[in-house]
Amino acid sequence: MTLKLIRNAYEAGLTMAAVLLCWGAALVLEGAAGLHTDVLVLAIALTLTLAGTQRTADTRRRLTTLVLLPVTAAASIFVARLIASHYPAGAAVYTAGMALAIWIRRYGPAATKAGTLIALPLVALLVVPGPALPAEAQRGLVTWGWSALVGVMACCSVWLVQALGDRFGPWRPDPAPAPPARRSRLHPRPSTRMALQMAAGIAAAFALGHLLFDDHWPWAVLTAYVTASGNRGRTDVLRKGIERLAGACLGTFLAAGVAAADVTGHAAVALTFTTLAVALWLRPLTYAFWAAGMTCALSLLLGYFGQDAASLLPTRLEGIAVGAVLSVASAWWLLPVPKRREPGAPRPAAVAG
Repeated sequence: MTLKLIRNAYEAGLTMAAVLLCWGAALVLEGAAGLHTDVLVLAIALTLTLAGTQRTADTRRRLTTLVLLPVTAAASIFVARLIASHYPAGAAVYTAGMALAIWIRRYGPAATKAGTLIALPLVALLVVPGPALPAEAQRGLVTWGWSALVGVMACCSVWLVQALGDRFGPWRPDPAPAPPARRSRLHPRPSTRMALQMAAGIAAAFALGHLLFDDHWPWAVLTAYVTASGNRGRTDVLRKGIERLAGACLGTFLAAGVAAADVTGHAAVALTFTTLAVALWLRPLTYAFWAAGMTCALSLLLGYFGQDAASLLPTRLEGIAVGAVLSVASAWWLLPVPKRREPGAPRPAAVAG
C-alpha cells in the first residue's frame, strides 16, 4: 500500500505540473489578450481531463489529439452559447454529442480514443462556471478561437511534463490494457446500450436540473455523466453513484470549513491547487476522494468568482444526488449491460466533478 501511495503521488505530481504549466500559460494569455478569468478555468479543466488519456499514447495518437481536441474545444463554446440562449436545443445537442462519443466505440480502438477527445471539452464545459458568473462577466467569456488555443496549450503542457517524467522520473507508465479478444455477441452492442443509457441519464439531468436548480443544472448533468462513464454493469454504476455522493458530502464539510476561515485571493487559488493535488493522489484508492476534492475545489472557484459558495453547497449536494439517481436508473432499467457476458469497459479519465 505504501508503494502504491508513493506511485500515486508521483502520477498526481506529473498531472499537477502539467496543470500549473498550462495555467501559467493561460495566465499570460489572459493578460495579453484581455480575456476573462474563465480562460484559466478552461485551461485547468482540459489539462486535468487530458492528462490521464495521454499517459500511454503513441505519436500517432498524440497528433490526432492535437488536431481533434482544439476543434472540439472550439465547438463546445458554440454548444455553451446554444445552451445559454436556447436551453432545450443546447441540451439536445450536448446529449447527442455525449452519446455519439460512446456509440462510435463500436468501430474499434481508434474510434474509442476519438470519442474520448470529443467528450473532454464537453465535460470541461460543465466545470467552467459560465451560468454561475455575474452578467458582466458572462459577456467576456472565452470565444471559440481562444478555446482552441487553450486546447493546444493543454496538449503541449501534458506532453512536455509526461515526456520529462518518462525520461528522468523513477517510473514509466503502465501499458494500456489490451482490447477484448473478440467482439461481443450482445444485441444491441454494449456501445449502443451505454450510449442510450448515457443519453437518457443526461437528458433527464438537463430537464430536472434546470427545473429544480435553475442555473446550477451542471451539477446534476456532470454527476449523470461521471456515474455512467465506463459502465461495467449495474453494480458498477450504483457503486460510482454512491461514491460520488459520499465524496460530495465530505467535500461539502471541507468547503464549509474553508468558507468559515474566509480564505480569499491568492490563498484561495493556492488552496484550490492543493486540494486538486490531494484528490488526484487519493483518487485511485476510491472515487469518493476525487469527488470530495472536486466539490471543495469548485466551491473555492465559485467563491473566487464572487458567488456565495457556502450557501450553494446544499444545492450542489441535491444536484449531485439527482444526477446519480437518474444515471443509476437508466443503467438499471434501460438495456442494462450484463457484467458477466461483457468485458469491462475502459475506466473514464479523471474528470472534474
